[in-house]
Amino acid sequence: MNDEGYYRVLDLAAWPRREQFELFKDYGFPYFSITAEVDITAYRHALPKGGRFTIGIVYAISAAANRVPEFRQRIRDENVIEFETVHPAIIVLNNQDAFRFCNFPYHADFGIFAEGAPERIEAAKQAQTMYTTPDQDDFLFLTGLPWISFIGVTHAAPIHAPDSVPRIAWGKYKTCGDRVVMPLNVQAHHALVDGIHVARFYEQFEEIISHAEEWLSG
Repeated sequence: MNDEGYYRVLDLAAWPRREQFELFKDYGFPYFSITAEVDITAYRHALPKGGRFTIGIVYAISAAANRVPEFRQRIRDENVIEFETVHPAIIVLNNQDAFRFCNFPYHADFGIFAEGAPERIEAAKQAQTMYTTPDQDDFLFLTGLPWISFIGVTHAAPIHAPDSVPRIAWGKYKTCGDRVVMPLNVQAHHALVDGIHVARFYEQFEEIISHAEEWLSG
């Protein structure tokens, strides 16, 4: 946790979700999962030939998550903390189909965010172990399944500890008439996140993606 950024500790006594937190925090499996198709037409049209599809999707997911306070909240001991900024940690595959973790420092400016991203991904693929960086609560755990246009995902998560980092997955996109749609899944800890917060995340993602031409061109 050495490189975590700034966070504040919530006042649970004044927190409107205190009852929901108390209800779900000690569940044996406190996670819920939602999958929806999102419209990425503007992004596909704006992405230049040879552009890195994954980097833009990771940026849009991270930007959307950072706009929703509940996606920046974590359980720590008996407290709830809220990070100022959370950062994507993605899974990449090496040439033996073994996965490695690759984290990016989030920045609202896509040009700054994307700078050095291909090199980070390549370095992760070449790593001898997946444990190259310490785990942090201000991560978002992201994974791409570009081979499957899935309709649902359940992520592995420890049930012996309050692991409250959201897990987000995207899948194979497809053309539906004049639209390009992609499955996007969110799994979150119900003590912190409800369905309305996931809906706000999806709303923010599609809003960000709809302006892809602006942030891709910088």
